[in-house]
Amino acid sequence: MFPCLLLGVLALQVNAAEPKIAAPTTPGGVSIKEYSTDLMSLYRESRLEDPRVLAAYARAKAGKEHANEAFGSLLPQITAQAGANRIKQSNILSSQVYDSENYSVSLSQVLFNVAAWENYQKQKNAAKQAQSESEEAQAEATVDLAQRYFAALAADDELELTQAELRATKKNLDRVSALYEKKYAMITDLLDLRARVDVLVAQEVDGRNQVQVTRAALSEIVGRAVKEKLSRIRNDVQLKVSDESLETWVNQAVIENPSLKSTVSGVDVANSALREGRGGHAPTLSLNLSAQNTNEGYNNALAPKTDSYVAGLALTVPLYSGGSTSARVRGLVQDQISAEQQMEATRRQVVKETTNAYLTADSSVEKIRANRNALASAEQSTIASEKAFSYGVVNAVDVLTAVQNEFKARRDLLKTQYDFITNLFILNRWAGKVSAESVESVNVWLSSNSRTDLVPERKSKQ
Repeated sequence: MFPCLLLGVLALQVNAAEPKIAAPTTPGGVSIKEYSTDLMSLYRESRLEDPRVLAAYARAKAGKEHANEAFGSLLPQITAQAGANRIKQSNILSSQVYDSENYSVSLSQVLFNVAAWENYQKQKNAAKQAQSESEEAQAEATVDLAQRYFAALAADDELELTQAELRATKKNLDRVSALYEKKYAMITDLLDLRARVDVLVAQEVDGRNQVQVTRAALSEIVGRAVKEKLSRIRNDVQLKVSDESLETWVNQAVIENPSLKSTVSGVDVANSALREGRGGHAPTLSLNLSAQNTNEGYNNALAPKTDSYVAGLALTVPLYSGGSTSARVRGLVQDQISAEQQMEATRRQVVKETTNAYLTADSSVEKIRANRNALASAEQSTIASEKAFSYGVVNAVDVLTAVQNEFKARRDLLKTQYDFITNLFILNRWAGKVSAESVESVNVWLSSNSRTDLVPERKSKQ
C-alpha cells in the first residue's frame, strides 16, 4: 500500500506544479477549437455583408422612388416667387429712382397628358421589374453561398480523408517493413506501400492548399475570415427532393421564378413605353392658377400695388416634329418585340433548368443509397483483407487496394451528398422557392457536432 500512496502523492504534486492554460472560448463557453458554424448562420451574415445582396436591395428601393417621381409629375405643381428691384427711369422730361416689389403664387395641374400618364405606368412596371431582379440576385447569392459552403466542406473532408488514408497506409507499411526484415514479405510490396505513402503526402499538401482556397471564397461572401469548423451532413437523415412531381415543380417555376417575372415586367415596361411614345401625337390639357401682388406696371413703371388673379386652361396640340415622334414609336415597337422574345427565352430556360435540377437531384437520391451500400461493402472488404493478410492469404498490395477502394467510396458518398443538396438549392432557385425557410430546411440536415468523424476508428488485427 505504501508505494501506491507514495505514487499518488507524487502525481498530485506534478499536476499542481503544471501551469493551467485555459483554451480560448466563445461567449457561450464552448472551446473555439470545437466551435462550428452552419449554413444558416453564414446565410444570416451574408444577408448583411454580401455586396450583391445589398446592391439588389438598393436597386429595388431605387425603382420604387423612380415610380414615385413619375407619379409626382401628375400631381399639382405649386411654385412661389418673390422679388425686389431697384429701378431708374430717365427721359427728356424727368428722371426718377424707385423700388418695386412683386409676389406671386402659381399652380399647374395636368388634366390630360397621355405621355405623362404612361411614363408613370412604365416606372411602376420598372419598379416591379427591379424588385424581381432583386429577388433573383438574392436567390443567386444564396445558391452561390451554398455551393461555396459545400465546396469548403468537401475540401475539409478531402484533407481529413487523405490524412486518415495516410495513417492507415503507414500502419500497413510498418507491418510490411517488419515482415520484410524477417524475410516474410516481398520487396515489391514494400515499395508499393512506400510509393502510396509518398503520393498521399503530396495529396495532403494539395489538400491543405485547397482548404485555404475554398475558405477564402467563402469569406468573400460573408465579409470576414471563416476559420471555424463547418457542420457536416448527419448520417441519420434521409435525403429526398419532395413528394411533388416534376410537372408541379415546372408549373411552380413558370409562375414564381423571379427571373421570369422580371422579363414579364420588362414586357409591361415596353408596352407602357410604346403607349408613351404614341402619346407624343396626342394633345395635352392643363389647368393654371396664379395670384400676384406688385407695384410694378408696364415697362417697369411705378404703379399702385395691385393684386392679380388668373385662372386659365392651356391646350397644346402637336402638329409636326420632323418625324421624330413617329421614328421613336417605330423604335419602341421593336423594343416591345425584343422584350417579348426575351420573356419567351427566359420561360424556356426556366423550364429546362427546373427539369434538369429536379432529375439530377432525384437521381442523386438513388446514387446516395448505392454509394452507402458500396461504402459498407468496401469497409468489410478492407477488414477482410487486413485479416487475410495477417494469415498470409493475401499480399500487401491487396490490402492497399482495399484501403484505396474504401476511401474512394467515402469520397464518392460525400460528393454525391453535396451534389444533391447543391442541386436542391438550384431547383428551389428556379422554382422561386429560395428563401430563409429553404435554407433552414437544409440546415436541419447538418450536424451541430463539429467533431463528426469521417472515418470511424476500428481496431485492426496485427
